[in-house]
Amino acid sequence: MTPLNSTPHRPDRLALILLAPLLLFLVVFFLVPLGEVMWMSITEPSFGFGHYGKVLLDPHYRRVVLDTLGTSLLVTTVCVLLAYPLAYVTAQIGGTIGAVLLMLVAMSFWTSFLVRTYAWMIILGNRGPVSELLKTAGWDPPPLMLFTRFSSTVALTHILLPIMVMALYAVMRKIDLNIMKAASSLGATPFSAFRNVYFPLSAPGIVSGSTIVFVLCIGFYVTPVLIGSPREQMISGMIGAQIEEFLAFGEASAMAMVLLVVTVAILAVYHRFFGLDKLWG
Repeated sequence: MTPLNSTPHRPDRLALILLAPLLLFLVVFFLVPLGEVMWMSITEPSFGFGHYGKVLLDPHYRRVVLDTLGTSLLVTTVCVLLAYPLAYVTAQIGGTIGAVLLMLVAMSFWTSFLVRTYAWMIILGNRGPVSELLKTAGWDPPPLMLFTRFSSTVALTHILLPIMVMALYAVMRKIDLNIMKAASSLGATPFSAFRNVYFPLSAPGIVSGSTIVFVLCIGFYVTPVLIGSPREQMISGMIGAQIEEFLAFGEASAMAMVLLVVTVAILAVYHRFFGLDKLWG
């Protein structure tokens, strides 16, 4: 007879059985390749940690890392400034209009970011609508916009903006609007109520969205390579160039491991103060 206060272990075994295919998949297609990349970073072409020293100390690689972090920070900042009003209006209005706005944001996930990148190549090209508009305004010849840091920043912002909107909306929709009414009844102006009540309550959405966008941006490959500046490469593009052009698997693997460490460090800091379970609101 099983005691009343004992906990049966069958559900735990059942959970392990159900998780076994997923764990096997992660081991085979994630941990094993990651281990191989780590091994190549110290064995190609000979054993040692020289690749890490070069990546961390060489001025060229240091500039690539700084450009990557700077671009990611700029994209994240612009995404916050653009996404916050849209998420606020969507959460406040609700109803049919709010649903339509939310659907328009969600529709962007159905379009490949590769297609959106090529669209920006046409828009910002020498014969694109932006150049023609500048020519019409009297700016002839128009400035070169494609294959610059500006073009990659614009495209990355467009691609990652919906993620920021969703992260903010997930937090804003949980805010009780009666708190704002209570603040107004106590004499607070609408701006004061927003600044002192609503904005602090929505701040977790800003932190979560910024973390997601920043982490995704520092590892983005296709968009910066296709329309970004060759003189201001991001670290993912540099990794690809080391493999495709120079067959330098050791240096590329070391850069990939440095990128992984930076990403894990950012997520660890977020988890320390907020918890990864709150990343999506």
